[in-house]
Amino acid sequence: MKIAVIDPGSGNLASVLRALDRASEMADQPIRAAVTRDAAEAAEADRLVLPGQGAFAACMRGLEALPGMVEVLEDRVRGQGVPLLGICVGMQILVERGLEHGVTPGLGWIQGEMAPMDPRGPDGAPLPLPQMGWNTLSFAPGEHPLLDGIRPGEHAYFVHSYALRGAAEEEVAATTEYGGPVVAIVARGNVAGTQFHVEKSATLGLRILANFLRWEP
Repeated sequence: MKIAVIDPGSGNLASVLRALDRASEMADQPIRAAVTRDAAEAAEADRLVLPGQGAFAACMRGLEALPGMVEVLEDRVRGQGVPLLGICVGMQILVERGLEHGVTPGLGWIQGEMAPMDPRGPDGAPLPLPQMGWNTLSFAPGEHPLLDGIRPGEHAYFVHSYALRGAAEEEVAATTEYGGPVVAIVARGNVAGTQFHVEKSATLGLRILANFLRWEP
């Protein structure tokens, strides 16, 4: 199985490759994973991973700067049903638009917009931003194949100051809590994304990646 890890210029790519290698052993699924900025290489992949860090606008601009990449992703993901996993800001740019540093259109595959968080504690005082560190996932068991073998309440590693607003209920696979509910995993058809860093989320993250390698949407 060939995995293309798309480099929009802002991802933690070495960590993602290491995590994919470990997940392939867990899934008993041999893979060839490589980072690419080449649309032709992405067009030949069996699975696509889209990491991202930093700002929504910068990540989207980085993706659009890769000649032919957005068109290939549209064709392979939307047209041919190739599974894609977005990670952190890579998940964020799957949505309709981001509100960081102005309004920036996203890929539009997931409903909603990435809006600034304003988390408050029980006393009404603001909570620190970004949300940084380990937080629990909430979901109904069996909610999505990417969550197979994971129990509600297990921890994932988050670093973000923006969160999905206006999501479609059926596209939210898991949430977390940080001054209110925050979307943690989105999924629609063959497209999925995690707001948290799977590559930094220890065994939970590796299980999600292993499930992604086995996933047949």
